[in-house]
Amino acid sequence: MQKELFSVLWTDTAFQDLESIIDHIALDSIDSALDIYQRIKNKSNTLTSFPHRGRIVPELQFHNILNYRELIVTPWRIIYRIEGNTVYVLSVFDGRRNVEDLLLSRLINE
Repeated sequence: MQKELFSVLWTDTAFQDLESIIDHIALDSIDSALDIYQRIKNKSNTLTSFPHRGRIVPELQFHNILNYRELIVTPWRIIYRIEGNTVYVLSVFDGRRNVEDLLLSRLINE
């Protein structure tokens, strides 16, 4: 029996998040930046086979918003949602940040 594969698509916002993280780390160490980039991309690529592996985002679950999941690559959080056979990576941010503050700032800036 063949396992169903999902497409993993990065939104512009998520890609910009990742680019910003890597650029910031590269100021101190290009090797560390490349390592972190690979770790985040490799972890997100596992969603092609196991899209439900991530937990529901706890801060959103508290408000009964259950369609967003996350993977952790300490200290970063990869936020995504599944629609049909597609996984959309929506955001990558430092897990030490407050999710509500991050979402509010993004909504205000749009």
